[in-house]
Amino acid sequence: MRKFQIGQERKLTQVLCNQCGRKLKVEDGYLKEGCFTADAAFGYFSRKDGIRHQFDLCEDCYDKMISRFKVPVEADEETELL
Repeated sequence: MRKFQIGQERKLTQVLCNQCGRKLKVEDGYLKEGCFTADAAFGYFSRKDGIRHQFDLCEDCYDKMISRFKVPVEADEETELL
């Protein structure tokens, strides 16, 4: 869950892991640690038509979530980090 300072410029002030509630490190408006962010907009033929879900997970909670997958995630090495 993300919180922003509202003003002339929208500045990130806080990120909480939606699973465990841990406060992730944010400095000067920038997230300073690994975080999985999901943004799913549900459309037609779904039980959630017109609803958007957004959440953030710390790396530990992300690892726990994907460890339960029947089909493993695909992991490729990135050569350019943002």
